[in-house]
Amino acid sequence: MYDVVIIGAGAVGSATARELSRHKGRFLVLEADCDVCSGTTKANSAIVHAGYDAVPESLKAKYNVWGSRVMEALSEELDFPYKKTGSLVVCRKDQDRTELERLLEQGKKNGVEGLSIIERDQIIEMEPQIADEVTCALYAPTAAIICPFGMNIAFAENAADNGVEFAFNSKVTGVKKVGDHFSIKTENSEYQARTVVNAAGVYADIIHNMVSEKKIHITARRGQYELLDKSAAGICSHTIFQLPSKLGKGILVTPTVHGNVLIGPTAEDIPDKEDTETTAYGLSRVEEMSALSIKDIPYRSVITSFAGLRAHEDGGDFIIGEAADCSGFFDAAGIESPGLSSAPAIGADLAMMVAESLSLRENERFNGTRIGILDPKKLSAEDRNTLIKEHPEYGQIICRCESVTAGEIKDAITRTLGARTLDGIKRRTRAGMGRCQAGFCTPRQMELLEKYAGLSPEQVTKSGGDSLLVYGRTK
Repeated sequence: MYDVVIIGAGAVGSATARELSRHKGRFLVLEADCDVCSGTTKANSAIVHAGYDAVPESLKAKYNVWGSRVMEALSEELDFPYKKTGSLVVCRKDQDRTELERLLEQGKKNGVEGLSIIERDQIIEMEPQIADEVTCALYAPTAAIICPFGMNIAFAENAADNGVEFAFNSKVTGVKKVGDHFSIKTENSEYQARTVVNAAGVYADIIHNMVSEKKIHITARRGQYELLDKSAAGICSHTIFQLPSKLGKGILVTPTVHGNVLIGPTAEDIPDKEDTETTAYGLSRVEEMSALSIKDIPYRSVITSFAGLRAHEDGGDFIIGEAADCSGFFDAAGIESPGLSSAPAIGADLAMMVAESLSLRENERFNGTRIGILDPKKLSAEDRNTLIKEHPEYGQIICRCESVTAGEIKDAITRTLGARTLDGIKRRTRAGMGRCQAGFCTPRQMELLEKYAGLSPEQVTKSGGDSLLVYGRTK
């Protein structure tokens, strides 16, 4: 019998698991995919929003501002990339400036610090390539960028190091209240728990509706993106938003913590909760709209495109807390933007609710720090040479585009909740994320998975499931 079963190992599920591990108890995270960070968290804008665009007194406003305030300290505690860059919401000649003023006042009500409306001269000083039609902007200095993979993986690793169990390839097929506890069925097992936390992303409505008569409905909202090569770095230094619409914050242009430039997303409501395909129309729309914010974007530098799904609940706000008609069942549903920014706060609040409901005691052995994968590129030449002498694998470059070494990939595979797929290695080390998109380093990564994880080439997958890379040997 578990005290808590968490359904979903994305940012919110993993943050909740980490916060729960501050208490004594048996905790389990069930994940349908083969790794953490395999759903909504893996494909988004990687933005820590300031919090001005959420309706005052909404849960989105509460958790966004809270999460934004704690994110920098968390990034230091858990060792994941974070950079405070600030953001601009730009207004063009053909748009209504009063919308910026509304956002300014709304942000102040939400408690966002440092907001101001700036004019074109100041914008040009901050962003020389701003589009010619831009006249003014809302400036939010507290906005930031992060690595969503790094944050999610850090939460999960720290949770596991503090005793939380994780079960992958464990899609939940049924949740039922049985007396004073829950029975949770997966495709290959069954678990018993005193409480359940539903952090199932676009599937959170299905999980919720298994136990509650007060139904909710989530629509998968697809967002398509393009990622530009690092050669495009410098076209912007802040996150550039356009005035928001009812479907979201519009097409943005933003630097990433790793030195690329990201543009997107579109906003398309789709019936299929698994449809992450990109389309020619969607990507052309990304390029057309991004040009309204920044001029002379080098679209020939696009190295990949992708799509992510946001969990839009019909009510338009997060659903956080215990279901009204099912005690012991806690929701984290409808987690769309600003979900990434809000994840630490949602996790802390949910864990507190659950701990109080179960009267869990403090875990005196909780260790809230975590050391990420060593990046030799950040060392001095002297320290790097010493490292290579002691550990020669850090002198073997596997991914030439991103200069990722065999030592980093070994660490990614052998550490807590280690990688078992090429995508798992990529999200932990960036191997395969460069210009050639794993065209050269895939065979070497497969060799390291065989060496350190015991997977034969025939067993290695790109992202689990049927995504096999080798089907047999020729000799």
